[in-house]
Formats: sequence, C-alpha cells, structure tokens
Amino acid sequence: MRDLIDLQKKLYPDLIEVMQQRYTVLHYVDLFQPIGRRGLVENTKLSERSIRGEIDFLQSQGLIEVTSRGMYITKEGKITLDKFAVFNNEVMGIRVLESQLKEKLHIKEAIVIQGNSDLDEWVKQEMGKACVTVLRKMAAAGGTIAVTGGTTMAAVADVMTPLDKNDDLLFVPARGGMDEKVEYQANTIAATMAKKTNSDYRLLYVPDPLSEATYQTLLQEPSIKEKSCIIKGAAIIVHGIGDALTMAKRRRTTTTVIEKLEKKHAVSEAFGYYFDKEGRVVHQVRTIGIQLEDLKEDKHVITIAGGASKGAAIVSYFKQGTSDLFITDEAAAREILRDKPL
Repeated sequence: MRDLIDLQKKLYPDLIEVMQQRYTVLHYVDLFQPIGRRGLVENTKLSERSIRGEIDFLQSQGLIEVTSRGMYITKEGKITLDKFAVFNNEVMGIRVLESQLKEKLHIKEAIVIQGNSDLDEWVKQEMGKACVTVLRKMAAAGGTIAVTGGTTMAAVADVMTPLDKNDDLLFVPARGGMDEKVEYQANTIAATMAKKTNSDYRLLYVPDPLSEATYQTLLQEPSIKEKSCIIKGAAIIVHGIGDALTMAKRRRTTTTVIEKLEKKHAVSEAFGYYFDKEGRVVHQVRTIGIQLEDLKEDKHVITIAGGASKGAAIVSYFKQGTSDLFITDEAAAREILRDKPL
C-alpha cells in the first residue's frame, strides 16, 4: 500500500488532499454528532466555503444525514470511515510511527491515534475506543480485568461499550485509591466499565499510599487478602503512565519525598513506582494490588498514555516496564521518536 500511496502523491497530489479533507470532515461528524456547520469549521480549521462543499458531497453520497439538530454520520458513512482509516493512517505516516515505537520501546504492538491529547479531549476518547476494540478481541468470558485510575483511564471507561460474547467479566481496581477526584479513581473506573459491559466488579477500599505498619496490618485482613488475590490473578491489566512529580502531588506526598524524587530526577510513575530517565526505580509507594513484578507473569498488559508532555515519562517507564500493547497519540509518538529520523 505504501508504494501505491507514494505513486498517487506523485500523479494525483490533489486527490490525496481532497480525500484527507473529506475523511477529516466525516471523522469530526462522527466524533461530535449532532454537529453544525460552524462546529465543523471550528474543529477542522477548514474554511466555511470548503465545509459547505464537503457537506454537500458527503450528503449526496449518503455518508451523512443533515437535520435541524445538526449532522449525523450514517451507517454507510461509519463503514466508509472505518475502512478509510487504514489508508489515511498510511498517508499520515501513522503506520511508520507504530513500527518505530515497537522498535524503540521494545514492545509487541503499538497503536497511534492522530492528534495531541494534551490539547484535545476527543483524542483521549479515540485512544479509549482503540482500547475497547482490543479488549473486545482479547477478553474471555469469565475473565478478570484490572484497571488503574487517571484521566486517560477515565476516558476509556467513558467510551466503553458491551463486549458482545465476551461479557460476564469481572472488573477490579489494580490498586488502592488515591485522594483525588472520585471519577478518576480506579474503583470508579472499574465499576463504570463493569456496568457498561453488563459485567461484575469488586472494589478495594484501601488508601494509596500506605504506611509500612498499615500495609502489613491490612495484608492480614481476610477480605483484603481475598481481593488482593483476585486482583493479582487478573488475566488483563490496563494501566496508564504518569508524570512523576504530577503524580506525587496528586498523592499529597510529603515535601521530603518530593525533594527525594527531584534529587533523583524521577520522570515517570506507574503502579506506585517512580522511575528516572534510565528506568531505575528511585522510590516505591506502599500499595495493595498489582506490583511491577506481577506484569512479568502470564498476563495481557495494555498500556495507554498520550500527549506530547508524556513523551519523556513514557520512554522512562518502558526502560523497566513491559506491555503487550501500547496505545498512544501522534504527539507523544513524535516526542518519543524525535531523535529518530522518520
């Protein structure tokens, strides 16, 4: 396909441009439906004249429906959009980014979504949809899925849909909850995913972080011990990657620990572990649930993180962490690969 695209660029450069423009308009109708013409102008950055022309064309082809409330994508439009996405990703160089990410981060698979989730919330939702698609293929009925907290994971929960024949799952938080907004906590995200997939869930009412004494005491509690075994036995783990200092502040970490993180140049955080740029663990928070060593067992691990601001954190984490699939956005991918020629 790459050779065909290069040929088309040489012989029909205007055709490629028109196709990408129509794909963009159709994509935004799908994202924000019902959406008006002004909304398309603002989101696509195309002129109103161009938008008018594309709306007329897409409507004439039966790909969108124009109503008094706004525009909707039709069933045929959705099929066309999904099929064209593969071609568009090749044109935009997304497949090259995915291949280079696998090589640099030493991971099995990578999925790159166009855009920058630092700037546009819809990019997180598209990353979430990609995660749901993977779960639909990967999850087995009766299996357990452990999820962490955070804004990106909340976006995954927001776009979660029934997983068809793979429902009847058990969703659990990968670890205890932090003192943050309830919608970003692992407990809430696990419960939301379960409800949207007609599945069951278990909650873990344990704060994160814990003192050493509290940690040892809670480990002896029968109910905590039982839930910890369920969590560690999860077949699938879905988690994000955080910026070290940002996560430390969200945990209301003491000044002493923050100074330690700064002194040791902590860059990333995941599962309560803080890593420097070389992937070395410079600090660990006591928490009940998934530990770093648990990822090395026979599990499917999905990592999802995006935004140009997360580039360094992602590289740092993958020096130590492992993953079967990494879902990110184009801005993060280009930041990660900026020292590598495309």
